[in-house]
Amino acid sequence: MKGKKIKGLLLLFMMLFSLSSKVYASALPSVSINIDGATSPLEVTSSIQILLIITVLSLAPSIIIMMTSFTRIVVVFYFLRAALGTQQTPPNQALIGLALFMTLFLMMPIFTSIKTTAWDPYKAGAITEEVAFDNATKPLKEFMLNQVYEEDLALFANMSNAEPVEEYIDLPLTVVIPSFIIGELKRGFMIGFLIYIPFIVIDMVVASVLMAMGMMMLPPASISLPFKILLFIMVDGWHLICSELVSSFRMVS
Repeated sequence: MKGKKIKGLLLLFMMLFSLSSKVYASALPSVSINIDGATSPLEVTSSIQILLIITVLSLAPSIIIMMTSFTRIVVVFYFLRAALGTQQTPPNQALIGLALFMTLFLMMPIFTSIKTTAWDPYKAGAITEEVAFDNATKPLKEFMLNQVYEEDLALFANMSNAEPVEEYIDLPLTVVIPSFIIGELKRGFMIGFLIYIPFIVIDMVVASVLMAMGMMMLPPASISLPFKILLFIMVDGWHLICSELVSSFRMVS
């Protein structure tokens, strides 16, 4: 009997479900999906522009990191925080946000040049996609070439078997970008070393004083931290670091 009741309930449930599905389907308005191709060249151009915009937005983080001043700035900020010994202060969001806005400040003339020479003419239909790409990459390439070391360019040019060129601007991006990145890392580490020196001196002085007083069990870092913060405040450290970082870039004339 129980089996018959269960079967009856299942049958009733299936009937109600199918009935409610038919009612819901009949209540919905009919929708037709048109998947026909483009009917005019203008629609094709708009589709290509949308595709290009989506591609650029997806690659924007990589472009910012690899082809702008962001790498050097953020590396120096992380070295500064490590030298101060403040652990997670300032937080990562604050350091990356400051690095992004400093990058925007430094790269704004280049972005303006890209908009004027590449995006605006392409949007108006005056140039093709290839010309727009060349016009957009030229200011970035000039900026990167002003920062790179010649030995780094020679390294990647030799490894890629690139053809000899009369001017560095004729080198492909596959050679210029990695040369620029390792150059930025090198400069960031050099600046970080210089930032470390005064704070290491404070740590050594505090450690020597504690050992002379016989307080060897007291961690020197906990005592030297306030003195390092005080020194950083007295020299107006953030103003000094940011101004020196901006002046360390050789901008396109």
